[in-house]
Amino acid sequence: MKKKYILSISILLVLSLVLAACGSTQLSMLTGGTGGTYYPLGGEIAGIISDETDLDVTPSSSSASADNIAALQENEADIAFTQTDVMANAVEGTNSFEGNPVDNVLAIGSLYPETIQIVTTADSGITSVEDLAGKRVSVGAPGSGTYVNAQQILEIHGLDIEADIEPQSLDFDESTDGLQDGNIDAAFITAGTPTGSVEGLAATTDITIVPIAQDKIDALVADYPYYAADTIPAGTYGLESEVTTVAVLAMLAVTDSLSEDEVYEMTKAIYENADKITHAKGALITKESALDGIGIDFHPGAEKYFKEEGLLD
Repeated sequence: MKKKYILSISILLVLSLVLAACGSTQLSMLTGGTGGTYYPLGGEIAGIISDETDLDVTPSSSSASADNIAALQENEADIAFTQTDVMANAVEGTNSFEGNPVDNVLAIGSLYPETIQIVTTADSGITSVEDLAGKRVSVGAPGSGTYVNAQQILEIHGLDIEADIEPQSLDFDESTDGLQDGNIDAAFITAGTPTGSVEGLAATTDITIVPIAQDKIDALVADYPYYAADTIPAGTYGLESEVTTVAVLAMLAVTDSLSEDEVYEMTKAIYENADKITHAKGALITKESALDGIGIDFHPGAEKYFKEEGLLD
């Protein structure tokens, strides 16, 4: 009799675990390449959502921004990291989304500044953007926001991305490997600083970050308002002095097929538990800055949270 009782209890426990698992909604999150910021940060954010809500979020690596939005558009993912500028392009149907505007993707909120870093080796002789003319330059993985950033920055300096440089479509890890091996001369990397792959390169190779002159920053911001002036502090990657450049913002986007309650809980979990994020960029994720740079509509669930917090009318 005692054995039957124990067996019955065991069966009930197993059933309860199965039912609990079935009760959680499974969602997928696209991050970015393993050498960037999206991937490790996305893992932590997915963990927070899974811990704080009934949603079970699984993160995975990807080619980042533009490809992530395309996946959301095709309902191949539920949540994704992207850049605010690429998201604006997607809604407007410009650049990577020329003739194919996205109308089913909405914002959760922005996260932190993503710095455009033009990385080269200390002995390359490249000290300005104009020096990139004729050089082998990584302009980011296909479908990435980095490509658009490279195109726009080169354009402001009178350079054409196809005609005036030798463009290489590499992800962050491939870019830093290429710099170390001497296969490329410079690389555009759009990511929060310090970026893991660049730190790895700096550990074995003396590097510099090519500055963008203030007049070019002003011209870029005038043409593309989603850019902002930014500075890479001295000491980053062993740099002796600070470097002036520009940044866009990282953000989270979702498909409009997610319910208001799901996205409300998700948004609340992220912005009220950002202090649990161990990644350096966690310190920059706040509800007060979550509306910065967002040029598209918020999901009703995110909108509800920000209204409750007095951040939206």
